[in-house]
Formats: sequence, C-alpha cells, structure tokens
Amino acid sequence: MTMASPVKTTCAYCGVGCGLLATPRPDGSAAITGDPDHPANFGRLCTKGAALGETLGLEHRLLAPTIDGTRASWDEAIARVAHEFSAAIAEHGPDSVAFYVSGQLLTEDYYVANKLMKGFIGSANIDTNSRLCMASAVSGHKRAFGADVVPCNYTDLEDADLVVLVGSNLAWCHPVLHQRLLAARQAKGTKLIVIDPRRTVTADEADLHLALKPGSDVALFNGLLAYLHRRGAADPLYIFQHTSGLAEALGAAGQWTLSRVAAETGLDESLIERFYGMFAKTAKTVTAFSMGVNQSVVGTDKVNAIINCHLLTGRIGKPGAGPFSITGQPNAMGGREVGGLATMLAAHMEIGDPEHRRIVQEFWNSPRIAEKPGLKAVDLFKAAGAGRIKALWIMATNPAVSMPQSGAIAEALKACPFVAVSDVTADTETAAYAQVMLPAAGWGEKDGTVTNSERRISRQRAFLAAPGEARPDWKIVCAVAKAMGFDGFDYRSPADIFREHAALSAQSNDGGRAFNIGGCAAFGDADYEAMAPYQWQKHPFVDGVGFHPDGRMRFVPTPVQASHSELKSFILNTGRIRDQWHTMTRTGLVPRLFSARAEPFLEIHPADAAELELEPADIVEVSGTDGKLLLRSLVTNRVRRGEVFAPMHWSAPFATAGLVNHTSPGAVDPLSGQPELKRSRVALGKFTANWFGFAVARHPPTPIDGYWSMRPVEHGFAVECAGADVPEDWLAAFSGMLRVSLADATISTFEDSARGVFRAAALRHGRLQAALFVSRKPPEVARDWVASRLELETVSSGEALAGLSRQPEDDAGPLVCLCNSVRQAHILEAAQIHGSLKEVCQATNAGTACGSCRADILKLLTDSHPLSQAAE
Repeated sequence: MTMASPVKTTCAYCGVGCGLLATPRPDGSAAITGDPDHPANFGRLCTKGAALGETLGLEHRLLAPTIDGTRASWDEAIARVAHEFSAAIAEHGPDSVAFYVSGQLLTEDYYVANKLMKGFIGSANIDTNSRLCMASAVSGHKRAFGADVVPCNYTDLEDADLVVLVGSNLAWCHPVLHQRLLAARQAKGTKLIVIDPRRTVTADEADLHLALKPGSDVALFNGLLAYLHRRGAADPLYIFQHTSGLAEALGAAGQWTLSRVAAETGLDESLIERFYGMFAKTAKTVTAFSMGVNQSVVGTDKVNAIINCHLLTGRIGKPGAGPFSITGQPNAMGGREVGGLATMLAAHMEIGDPEHRRIVQEFWNSPRIAEKPGLKAVDLFKAAGAGRIKALWIMATNPAVSMPQSGAIAEALKACPFVAVSDVTADTETAAYAQVMLPAAGWGEKDGTVTNSERRISRQRAFLAAPGEARPDWKIVCAVAKAMGFDGFDYRSPADIFREHAALSAQSNDGGRAFNIGGCAAFGDADYEAMAPYQWQKHPFVDGVGFHPDGRMRFVPTPVQASHSELKSFILNTGRIRDQWHTMTRTGLVPRLFSARAEPFLEIHPADAAELELEPADIVEVSGTDGKLLLRSLVTNRVRRGEVFAPMHWSAPFATAGLVNHTSPGAVDPLSGQPELKRSRVALGKFTANWFGFAVARHPPTPIDGYWSMRPVEHGFAVECAGADVPEDWLAAFSGMLRVSLADATISTFEDSARGVFRAAALRHGRLQAALFVSRKPPEVARDWVASRLELETVSSGEALAGLSRQPEDDAGPLVCLCNSVRQAHILEAAQIHGSLKEVCQATNAGTACGSCRADILKLLTDSHPLSQAAE
C-alpha cells in the first residue's frame, strides 16, 4: 500500500511552535517527525510532540451535537445556542453573555469569535485560558513599549553570551528551545543562570542557580537595577534617546541594597552579587521568563522589573539581548493578535481608544462595538456564579479543571442558566455542565494559522478527515452568528478569514501600531496553502523606537509589596512535568508518556518530611482554600524547606484527588487579571492508609474512596490505590473496582488476613482481564511486567497472581528515553563501559533526540558511580 505524502504542519502543544511532518497511516494514526526546514525547531521534537500520532484515536471523541445530553442535528444545536444568546441579550443586555476561549484555537477561529462578541453582540466579554498563561507579560509589554511586542527571537538565545531564565523550567516545558540553548552553550560557552525556587532539571545544568523565596522576583530585579546604576553599567545615550521614567523607577529600586535583597529573597549575598556582576559585564544578555513570573499577583511588576534592567543597559533590539516572554499555549500569541483577551480589540487595537473603535467597527461594518474592557477569566466565572452571566460559550478548554478555585468554577457553571461547550472530547469535567455540546475538529483535522513565542506565524494543516459530524471552530461560530441574524460571517475557508485579519491589521496603520501583516491580505488561496513560516516585526526595537505616543520606551516603577507571613503552612508551587500537557486530555492517551511520572506527586524537602513523619511514597493530604488533594510524596532537596511542588496535570479521569487548582486561592494580578498559581498556602498531613493496592484491568476501573490514580497501559489500565477503610469482602471490592463479572471469568485469589495481603486475578478464555495486589505497604510488584500480561494471548492463573515482587530477568526496567525507547538497564549496562554522559548517550542513543531525559540519565550514572566524572 502506498504511503501518503507528509504534510507540513505545527505542533499542538507549547508556544515554541515546532514544525512537524505528519504522514497519515491507513489505520487513522500518523507518523510524526520534526520538520527540518521550520525555523523554530529545525527538525527537533520533544517527547510529547513525537507522540502526537498516537493521540488520534476516537475513543473519547465528541462526534455529534447533543442538547441536554441527547443527540441532535447541527441545525437544532446551532438554533438553540443562537436562541439562548439572543434571548439573554434582549432581556439583560450584551454584557449578560460571554465566551471563554482557548490558546488551542487557531487564529482564524479566534478572529471570528472575537468579531462576533465585540463587533456584533457589542460586549468585550470574551476571554481566554491564555489569561492564565501570559496576560502579565502582555500588561508589562504595553506599559514598557506601548504595545504587546515580544522583543526577542529564538536566535537571540543562541547569540547571547548570558541567558537568565526566570521562573522557567525550559528543559521540561519548552524542551526544543532548551536543546537550542544547550547547543549554543556547547559551541560558544554561553553562561546560564536559573532563577527558580525549585532546583529543576534546568537548574541542574546552570552555571548559577538562585533558589529565591517564591514571589520575591521584583525585589531581586529592583536590586539589580540599583546595582547596575551604582556600578556605572547604564547606557546613558540609549536612556536619553529612547526612554523615559528612569528617575521614578530608580526611586522604587534605589533602596534595594545587597543586604536588603538577601533578606527579602532568602539568598546569600554572595550569590546575588555574582548574578549582578555577570549581568553587568555581559552585553549580550537575554532574560527569558515564563509562568513563574506571569502566574503571580505581582506578575506585571515582575515583567517590568526585568524590562527595566534591559532598558537601563540598552540591551534590547540587539542580537543576543533582550527580555523574552516564552508563552505556554500553542496559539497564545495568535489570540493576542486578534483581540482574544477581554482587554483588547482586534489587531492590537485598544478598546479604550475611540479612534481604534471607529476603525474596527467601520472595517467590520458592524452594528455596534464594545466600548469598555470585558470580564477577565476569574471575574467572568465569578459573574456566572453570581447570576450576571446568563449564557456562556466555552471553546476548546476545560476551566472546571484549569481555573483556580476549581470547586467554585464548577458551582458557577452549575449556576449559569445556559452553557454551550465546543470541544473534541465528550466527557471533560466542564462538559458535565453543558446544555449543548458542539463537536469540534481537532488537531490534524483543521486548517489555519498559529503564532509562536517569537511572533512567527505558521500554518497548521489538516491531514485527516474530521470524524463523525465534527466541524472546525470557525464554522461553528459563523453558523451561530448567522443564526443570530448577523451579516459578515459568510467565509468560504480559513484563507478568507486570514485575509480579512491581515487587512484589518493594516487598516489606518501608518506605523503607529506594531502588528501589521497587511501584505498577507493579497494572498490567494494557493498562497495561503503554501505559506511558509512568517515572522512579523522581525527585529523589534532595533531602532530604539517604542509605540507610546512619544515614541519612547518607558521605565516602570515596581515597588515591592509586603509579603504575608503565615506560620504552620507550606507554599505550594505548581507546574508542568516533561511528558504531560495541561489536563492530559491528549497526552493521557499515550502509555509511554507515563513512564517517568505515573502518579500525581508532591515534592517535599527531607527535613519537612521528617517533621511530618512522611516516608518516600507515602500519601500526603494537602489542604487548601477550596479542597483537599491526595498526592504521593516525593522526598527531595529540589525544593526549599517550607515549600512543596505538585504538577498540574492530574484531573478526575486520572486521579480522584489530584487536581491542584482545588488549593489555589483565586487571587489575581490587579493589572493583568492573571491568577496566582505558584504560591498557594496549604497545610500538609499524612494520609493514614490501612491498605495499599496495585491493579491492572482491560476496562477503565471505577474510582474508589481514598487515594486512586489511573494510567493507560497497552491493552488496558493500571491503578495505584490506597484506603483507610478495609473492605469486608475483598473479592466483591475487586469485582466492583475493576469491573470484573465474577460469573463470566475464572477467578483465582490468595488472601492472608493476618498480614493484610490479598491477590486476585480474573481470566477469560486464558486471557488476563484484571489483577489486584493488596498489602499493608505499597505492594512490591513488577508493575510493568504485570501490565504486559494484558498483551498476551494466554496467562496462567498462578503467573498472574505471582506478580513477581522482584524484577524479571528479562525486564529492562522503566523507559528513560521516551523518544528512542531506551530503558534503564540498557543505560546502566553502557555505564559499565563508558564513563561519561556523552559517551553513554552516544552508545545507547538515549538523550539524542529532544534531550530532555539527559538529566535523568546523568542521575542514573552518578547514583551508580558516585565518584565518576559522569557529567563530562
């Protein structure tokens, strides 16, 4: 059978915007490789991107519209949405309705949704989950530059002599950029400083790691500004010609001496001075920042404190220098371009500017235009809960999981009179509250554009037919707009929308607005189809001119807010892990992406664990403002005393009590509206479990009370569980949890009540259906080996019950390198022959693709040869 030709497209995950080559296979999957011609990644991929072809199954897809849980036609579903929104507007006004959209949308989807809400409904109540990602960067850019323009390119990371990463675990969250940075370090000796409360795998590779107190970044960079000014590191000519506001900024920063910064950040003065000295003497410095900066109640001030240091030294608009916001979502930037945030108009125009409103309204020929900013994400859901939002349409996101105070979000969705959800997945936590479900086309099925962190617009192309009745989001929005009686939504294709978007960016734009892709307005359909990655504002601020009316860039004073000291509680930091994405609706389909981290966990310092009498792998109860979590303890010195870390990914399908946003307080930055997700106050305690279990099953198991975490394996599922109450009848519990019919299967059991041991296996026609292993401590079972029994045609009951408490001789251990499928035993075997990390990687092929596993490989080598030169 002839294989299809590869299709050039872009990745569905982070803001790096990697180019892919997708080759469809006859079974509906696709072979995925990196596009060697794409300037974001030049063929490199991370583990998540490389596994995209394994996420295209239809088992969880929403394939037809539903109304009140019953299948409906598209006409019926569109009519219901249009009626509910029109009725709410007629009775309560335009501000009684809202859209909550997503960085997973393509730019064309975003554009028509924004056009409908702001230009035809007449409200700015459209916000996006990118509010949780980079809204503080937007606010900081606009305060400093007069426009939301990211000043750097990816090549600046390679041209720099010093890269400072602030609140960014680049190795795990943006692995391809990390590999580009490591290549530069190897080639030219680029220095790396990491500023992060945790010792991440990125920090492991740094020349200097500053493990500052959470939330103290503003003090650190105020101190840097004052230091640079005192030491004569400023660029007076640049400041005179291109900036304003220095005196006010120095007024806020001038008192931040080394000793005062040390007291506020918890860092040694010597480390601070070393950082300041390296920054002062290195002209080609890039300061790259991500969620650790943005997701804060002072996120905007953090951004401006960083920018101030670059303005003072004139290190902006030059190769290898500048402040660089690295976005999290694949199309967060595209959403900013079309006005997808409640505080923007389209094409980077301002809602508060009457002239901008006139330009947009006349261009759209719309009956009205939003005249004031709309509700930002947190306030939008508060308004829904308070009854002020009567109709809410959620597109391509799962706020019942991703928003802070997720319990309150669920209550808000329940209270809202009408909720519509457009999604690819039928059974998200948010979908449970929807009256209308609209099946959307997913990645690989839809066409459009996305914009990455360096302002590069790339095509995302379809290579699969949309399944069932799924439609692209832009078509769904346009159908609702027309059903509401609005003209201006008769597009034939995404190319039509993109041309209009490009034309609007150039409308009445004499250079005073940064975003201008007007040249693309003349693209024909063939030009759009063949469009190569295209970067707008290729070298921002190279001439030192900003976008404020006076053409200058502005220093912004960033006074430090008083920190709150609350005793007998811990600071919970949250974030991503290497192999999962957001709430795992996509990555959770791929068994191998659970190889490194199979359960929700809590990193805790050894001294804190000892005080709480926690052992490694105990279960920790984490109590916050909105609920409780049960997480597996990971005792490590990667976190500071009094601080803990938990990943954000485990939602209800994968863990009954792993949703970290249950503990978030919901406080926001007053300027950007971005919520604080890195500094929640929580209480910790040991969960008293009287039994622990491990199970495998062919069908999705039923969650239990207590601790429960599920992951996919080949041909089934694996479960870790524990409980306080011991079942009276373990066989009945086995049958209920693992969905085993005792009448239709051959059941073998072993029980020793005195030792608290129970084992059961169910076979049907010689094939293993389910197995459960229980003991008073986490059972010593060769988990991967047991799970692999589900793949066999025949298994003996004795073999299934044994579980092999020791590793089988032919078991090579867990996967370490997911990209090249290299297991632990192969790495340790190579380590007996080769002495260095580089040699082991070359011998095994581990760590030679995305490279994000190299820190894990190094740990294996140093643990097995603690006195070796393994890092060489």
